[in-house]
Amino acid sequence: MVDVILGLQWGDEGKGKIVDYFAPQYDIIARFQGGPNAGHTLYVEGKKMVLHQIPSGIFHGNTINIIGNGVVLDPVTLKKECDAVAAFGVDVRKNLFISERTNIILPTHRALDKASEMAKGESKIGSTLKGIGPAYMDKTGRNAIRVGDLFRADFQQQYQELSRKHRQLLDNFQFSEDISAWETEFFEAIEFLKTLNVINCEYFINQQIAAGKKVLAEGAQGSMLDIDFGTFPFVTSSNTTSAGVCTGLGVSPKQIREVLGVTKAYCTRVGGGPFPTELHDAMGEELRRIGNEFGATTGRPRRCGWIDLVALRFACMINGVTQVIMTKADVLDSFEKLEVCTAYQVNGQQTQEVPFQMVGADIQPVLQGFAGWNIDTTSVKTAETLPETMHTYINFINKYIGAPVKFVSNGPGREQIVHL
Repeated sequence: MVDVILGLQWGDEGKGKIVDYFAPQYDIIARFQGGPNAGHTLYVEGKKMVLHQIPSGIFHGNTINIIGNGVVLDPVTLKKECDAVAAFGVDVRKNLFISERTNIILPTHRALDKASEMAKGESKIGSTLKGIGPAYMDKTGRNAIRVGDLFRADFQQQYQELSRKHRQLLDNFQFSEDISAWETEFFEAIEFLKTLNVINCEYFINQQIAAGKKVLAEGAQGSMLDIDFGTFPFVTSSNTTSAGVCTGLGVSPKQIREVLGVTKAYCTRVGGGPFPTELHDAMGEELRRIGNEFGATTGRPRRCGWIDLVALRFACMINGVTQVIMTKADVLDSFEKLEVCTAYQVNGQQTQEVPFQMVGADIQPVLQGFAGWNIDTTSVKTAETLPETMHTYINFINKYIGAPVKFVSNGPGREQIVHL
């Protein structure tokens, strides 16, 4: 049995806390896609911890944590994360497992990412410059080095051949930055990676499922950044939707039970790309300030706006969402009036569908107003004690998107979550 937790917006929905909350109910937590551009923020023993590649169940005792084959893995970032996790007394060699089919991010992938983004000029897509796009390109181009290759006798030769191809591309970009320090760090991290549990993930995870173990598949980024269904080309390089679970872990669709989608009570986006409900005024600034909307990985300020129900319903549809978790509802506590987007005006025509191409289109949100609750909800423990105006807001969203909001997060703490 596999349940899925994934983001329904443009990432940064607070999935790390949600996975951490549900993790004790599962035997295995598995990342199925994405790379070190993910930033899942947890609070462990009162301290902030941001995980980029390690699944968010790593702090839960005997929980098995798997990095699946759908991930592109940066060994340097992984080593730093493992060191940080170990400082909390967690033995990663005991409960962290990595698929041998997982693709590796090389130093030259990072260089290619940087060179490509610089060459775009004003057309930058907002890459985090971590080599993720080029690594996925090598995967689909059948050039990639995978974790299992690290144990082959000809690994060095394989590395040099791929690196040479990359350097030819870098010459075309006229990229001359010295990356020798990156390579030194990379090979040190490779030696560390080889000491971890490298597994044949598809057999391992299916054997665990057959034995009755419960698996939680953890997504990175958000549905509107999906390479196929997101706001192309301002998207990530992997399938962030529930379909990516099967190809990213080696499990069949019949194993998937619940799909838990995570959305903020409002909207944010980092980097470039369409954002119909973005607020360019003092209200947007206030959302950013109260919500502390700065990227967990990059530190970049997030663009902020009202919740977009057109995009949210689309995300629920393509993911087959069975339950919704609404995060950061407390950020709206002090707002007297709220708005939600119920339709788009696209080039003068009203629609409730996400258009094929949002870039370059004149998209104006059709907004509906709601009264705010104007009450501090951070200490609320039960659904009955949430303000009635919040229930009105949530009930409208439930009806519109066709999937029930079952949980509301009202603060960053692990215990700050209300079951509706």
